[in-house]
Amino acid sequence: MLMMDRPRGCRTLLLVLFLGNMATALEVPLDPKVLEGLPQPPTITHQSPKDYIVDPRENIVIHCEAKGKPHPSFSWTRNGIHFDIDLESKVTMKPHSGTLIIDISGGDKAEAYEGVYQCTARNEHGTAISNNIVIRQSRSPLWSKEKIKPIVVQEGVSLVLQCRPPAGLPPPIIFWMDNNFQRLPQSRRVSQGLNGDLYFSNVVTEDSRSDYICYARFPHTQTIQQKQPITVRVLNNDPAEERRPSFLVPTGSTSSKMVLRGQVLELECIAEGLPTPEVTWSKVSGELPTKRAFFQNFQKTLQIMDVSEADAGEYRCTAKNRLGSVHHTISVTVKAAPYWISAPRNLVLAPLETGVLTCRARGNPKPTISWFMNGVPIENAPTDLTRKVEDDTIIFTEVQTGSSAVYQCNASNEYGYLLSNAFVNVLAEPPRVLTPLDKVYQVIMNKRALLDCASFGSPLPGIRWFKDSRSSVLDGDPFVFHENGTLEIPVAQAFNSGKYTCVATNSFGISENRVHLEVKEPTRILKQPEYKVVQRNRNVVFECKVKHDPSLIPTMTWLKDNGELPDDERFIVDSDSLTIMEVTENDKGTYTCIMNTTLDQDSASAQLTVVEATPTPAVIYEKPDAPTDLELTDPGARSVQLTWIPGDEHNSPIKKFLIQYEDALHDSGTWHNLTEVPGTKTTAHLKLSPYVHYSFRVIARNEIGYSLPSQPSHQYKTNPAAPDENPSEVKGMGTEPNNLVISWKPLTGLQSNGPGLQYKVMWKQMHVDEKWTSVTVANVSKFVVAGTPTFVPYEVKVQAVNNYGHGPNPAVIIGYSGEDLPVEAPEISRVLVQNSTLAEVNWRSVPAKSVRGKLQGYRVYYWKERSLHKHNGHGHPHHMEQQTLTFGENRSHGKLPGLHPYSLYKVNIRVFNGRGEGPASTSQQFETPEGVPGQPAFLRVTDNNLDSLTLEWGPPHEKNGRLTGYTLKYHSVNNSNELGHLEELTVPANETSITLHNLKYSTRYKFYFSAKTLKGPGPSITEEFATIMDTGIPASPYPLSPTSQFLRPPHHKALPVSPVFGNVSSSVGEDGALITWEYWGPEKHIYVEYIVENSNEDWQKEMVNGSQSHVLKGLKEGLAYKVRLVAKGHTDQTVHRSEELLVTLPAMASRQVDIATQGWFIGLMCAIALLILVLLIVCFIKRNKGGKYPVKEKEDAHADPEIQPMKDDDITFGEYSDNEDHKPLKGSRTPSSGTVKRDESDDSLVDYGEGGDGQFNEDGSFIGQYSGKTERDTVQGHESSEAPSPVNAMNSFV
Repeated sequence: MLMMDRPRGCRTLLLVLFLGNMATALEVPLDPKVLEGLPQPPTITHQSPKDYIVDPRENIVIHCEAKGKPHPSFSWTRNGIHFDIDLESKVTMKPHSGTLIIDISGGDKAEAYEGVYQCTARNEHGTAISNNIVIRQSRSPLWSKEKIKPIVVQEGVSLVLQCRPPAGLPPPIIFWMDNNFQRLPQSRRVSQGLNGDLYFSNVVTEDSRSDYICYARFPHTQTIQQKQPITVRVLNNDPAEERRPSFLVPTGSTSSKMVLRGQVLELECIAEGLPTPEVTWSKVSGELPTKRAFFQNFQKTLQIMDVSEADAGEYRCTAKNRLGSVHHTISVTVKAAPYWISAPRNLVLAPLETGVLTCRARGNPKPTISWFMNGVPIENAPTDLTRKVEDDTIIFTEVQTGSSAVYQCNASNEYGYLLSNAFVNVLAEPPRVLTPLDKVYQVIMNKRALLDCASFGSPLPGIRWFKDSRSSVLDGDPFVFHENGTLEIPVAQAFNSGKYTCVATNSFGISENRVHLEVKEPTRILKQPEYKVVQRNRNVVFECKVKHDPSLIPTMTWLKDNGELPDDERFIVDSDSLTIMEVTENDKGTYTCIMNTTLDQDSASAQLTVVEATPTPAVIYEKPDAPTDLELTDPGARSVQLTWIPGDEHNSPIKKFLIQYEDALHDSGTWHNLTEVPGTKTTAHLKLSPYVHYSFRVIARNEIGYSLPSQPSHQYKTNPAAPDENPSEVKGMGTEPNNLVISWKPLTGLQSNGPGLQYKVMWKQMHVDEKWTSVTVANVSKFVVAGTPTFVPYEVKVQAVNNYGHGPNPAVIIGYSGEDLPVEAPEISRVLVQNSTLAEVNWRSVPAKSVRGKLQGYRVYYWKERSLHKHNGHGHPHHMEQQTLTFGENRSHGKLPGLHPYSLYKVNIRVFNGRGEGPASTSQQFETPEGVPGQPAFLRVTDNNLDSLTLEWGPPHEKNGRLTGYTLKYHSVNNSNELGHLEELTVPANETSITLHNLKYSTRYKFYFSAKTLKGPGPSITEEFATIMDTGIPASPYPLSPTSQFLRPPHHKALPVSPVFGNVSSSVGEDGALITWEYWGPEKHIYVEYIVENSNEDWQKEMVNGSQSHVLKGLKEGLAYKVRLVAKGHTDQTVHRSEELLVTLPAMASRQVDIATQGWFIGLMCAIALLILVLLIVCFIKRNKGGKYPVKEKEDAHADPEIQPMKDDDITFGEYSDNEDHKPLKGSRTPSSGTVKRDESDDSLVDYGEGGDGQFNEDGSFIGQYSGKTERDTVQGHESSEAPSPVNAMNSFV
């Protein structure tokens, strides 16, 4: 048995320099033909774990497997003494193996074979040894019998129910359940501690029960022991008062805990108090590791996975309720058993070569390194001048043939040890080429070609390549030579096809091999399928014509919506087309043709849309009537015969009858489908289930639809029986790392077959348990198995049981206990930057055991740290949003798209399972190369003259590299958009403006401006600018009216306000104000703006693009308006503005006075005037008589036939009164009958008099006289009113 060696001294500087010049050791290939002829020292390939707990009911098997040439022999030691197998009748060793089998089936006790075992494998080239394997028997002792008195407590006090299970090997898993095998509910108030005790922060009356049972499950023996039930009675006659929190666990204000590196740290704080305290955690000297820290048991347990030295320190738990808080500090120390930094690796050396074995490990305390040779301490090994031991390194110089041996390195401290075997095999072998002779490589043109030349020899042979004839060695572009001898052609072309020869040479000989390269034409789809719109029931054809290398056999595949084509005879696939016969609505979708060869493929897709064909009128039929006269005959235990009479078919034959049933016992009021029979039958033999109260009804169906249901039959009851089936959808799936949830779909009442339905749940761990563990539960749908190992397979089955027996033997399904978070991170092997926006990351997978669940894939996180520009220094990183990509479980690399050129990125990888993600790998940095820049930020004119423009610009926001300069292109553009000669200039990168001379005056130019880097130019920014004018503007070609006003610019000068507007003038007409102008500017957005003179309102504007005249409508008469023209740029800012023009609109009569010039109107007015004159004469005559007259006479006067036509038109002329306002009174309407009612008429002779004091007598006669009124007075009264005109006459109509 290997013991720990004394510590060594530090390595010297000379040793470091020497190791820098070590020759690379050979790697022996795994080719069996090579291995068969090579001598090899022993290597341990499989051994039992260091701590091996065995089941006392099974034979003990201690594994030890090794390989070597010749095959090694095996021996064992027990407790450091040779273990003679021949003397042990119960112990045998497997043939050609070192595995021991200890037979204890005859009644021998396993504990008789407990001890420390070590295996030795040796041949003529060396000796390898195994770890120390400690064999211990598992133990599951019974619970000591005890009588537990009932616990009586007052409501509100704290309580601890002790479990104290018997000590087992390994320790048992504890959980609390009731008599029905149901887990006791836990909460912040009630929870189980790490020691298995059940803690109550405060008790309530509901906690009173007599079945608090602690269970202990012993994993190796798969046995469950239970403690005697504990009875708790909670009294509320003197409940406890509210109180501050205090800790039940741990005690005191401080405590300490030691944990080993890589293990799980569990810290626990359980508090009591009223109300129930809430527990929180913090790290005194830092922050909790968010990715590895988890809170369990309602925040009472802090769990930190994969502990490292950084997790040491003080942790504080705080319990708080509304009355106060309490703290406890736990000091955590992290120690470490030895772990490898660099384990020694096998060496294969040629004679006189040099090599080194390195054994580096860390731990806390620091491990001691001990070396052994063939299992013997190296100090006691034969002296070898070619070997020198320096602490954790052995140096071999000019090794000799026959010095092969196996060396062991032991790194140990008080917490454990590491043992590693590594052999030094000295070989003298001529070269061998392992690649098959005349192997043919086929690649597609423009793809990479790799030609293998795998070889072995000692010393390592050198590789040379030749093509066709061996006249010259291949060297340089376009060839790449790899260290393993592979020849790479990065971009294969047709001329690269041919025979290649590789030659392997070392000091012991030479070997060669031939391979052949064939470069093939790529596969391309020449005619892609096209988008189709087809009527229903028509045919459609998709074509897909392909070109491929004639030596490759193509395969055409068609997909619908990325899935297989429907299995339908209507889909016909030819060599270059797909035909769909009689298209239906379900055929719409995306169709893809894929052409595959053995080397490449190409694909193309097209959409099919199906539309309705021209509808044709359909014959209308009716649904059948409901069946009648249901009758049950031939009753049986599980059957009955049902007959009925069909209803009227209504010209559509009945196709089938649907028979439904109602179960009045289990599901009253709900009808279920039972069976269907053809429409030609009126009888059905029904198969029934036990324990059901049936009622039946029948529904008929024809082409139109279903009839109404028939009337129900009389009730038919069946007797109970044992279940005929077991629950379906049985699953086993863990929800926590230490449980297995067995779920199923419960049987319905119809399926139960009888009362008292229960389920027998059975489970056992695959390949571990031999016996089933079972429990019978009530009519529920799941059962939780607690205390399971993480993510291991279980065999599960569920059987239905009722009062009349068991169901059939259930099927076994495979389930898995709960997953836990992965504990290891993938290792990033390299990041390959492919271009400025794309990189590829490669990683090494994690061990399957560390996943602790079903590996679902890898998540790659990457983000931009900063730009590589000088102004973005390391002190000012610009973190961008983290991006995430997910890859499948079998992937070991992935592309990172969407990168920013010329930037520093970081990437890390996490593995994830169904539980979540594991820890992140170490972040790796990579840089992206330069790319083309973005568009310049802006381009504008800062100064424009007659023959020059000064341009100013801003550098791109996205430089994507170091700017090397700018490119400016421009040409003139005339008014008809014709382009002039294109000029091009190159501008240095440090310039921000340029002045262009010798340009044409009053000319529009279009500019294209772009930035560039070493990768090339980026996108251009495009703008248009114009030079200003030089001379006066020619006269307007439009004739001006005598009232027109215009602005004429000064001659031989640039316009002071705007040089692009000229000859702005106006004229007023019937349609409005006509504004005309001339415009020579480049802007296309032209507006006419106007405002009332001396007004504070905003300017009104109307767009006039592309025109040189515009009519302003809707201007008010008699007002003066200021008018101007403006030209606006792309940003809606005014670029040019004309001088203001004053336009005055004269006051004019309303349009309605125009009728005054019409002859018909003049004649009508004359007739009305004549009638008025006659009426006045009559009035004056009556007045001059001075007599009284009744109102009836006035009414008769109004009914004068000469006046009646006016009243027929419902028009009354306006009368004038001699009041002080001298305003005309509106006329009153009279009824169409010509009569005037007394209390409705406004028409009275008072209106014609001077005064308003007229009265009526009791007989209704008018009292009073018209006052004297001369003709002059009348004329004056008319003059004091509005002037008589056709307008006023029209305004008098009502």
